[in-house]
Amino acid sequence: MTAELLRPAAAEFLRIAHAVPDLTAPTPCAGYDVRGLLNHLLYWGPWLIAAGRREDPPAPGGGEAEAALVTEDWRAALEKQTETLVDVFGTPAAWTGTTALGTAPLPSAVVGAMVLGEFVLHGWDLARASGQELHCAPEAATAVYESAVAMGDQARSMGVYGPTVEVAADASPLERALGAAGRDPGWKP
Repeated sequence: MTAELLRPAAAEFLRIAHAVPDLTAPTPCAGYDVRGLLNHLLYWGPWLIAAGRREDPPAPGGGEAEAALVTEDWRAALEKQTETLVDVFGTPAAWTGTTALGTAPLPSAVVGAMVLGEFVLHGWDLARASGQELHCAPEAATAVYESAVAMGDQARSMGVYGPTVEVAADASPLERALGAAGRDPGWKP
């Protein structure tokens, strides 16, 4: 997985997010409506940034469920956070060595893969919830697929991914990534 996949994935993610009309719409990400998913992104983004910078994570406060981060200026906050994630993980050096996400030590490349996965998978979630189409480079989708397969069992055990969704043998790279991450590519609200 390479840092150069991040910038276009982030730009597409922001294009989708900026056009979201209804914060109460359901998403394919189990347990989240659009507002909840945006709150999730705004809550965990600073953790990913801290991991990329190899800094201490933010104070957890009350946790994601108690956070109310989708305020009037959520689009500006999400844009700033996304730009910072791209700046932090947009260099090959950010993908080398080890870091920690909270107290869990991880290879930096795993955290970089999580960031790319957030842009692609949650970008698709927001696109589906709002009737948009996510345009994802096949290389980015393949990288997300490979990451989802590699960490799938652990992610499922933690409730991050749902059960694998079988896709057609001729499925696109994005559909394969979605299925590996427990999303049904045919999901509709």
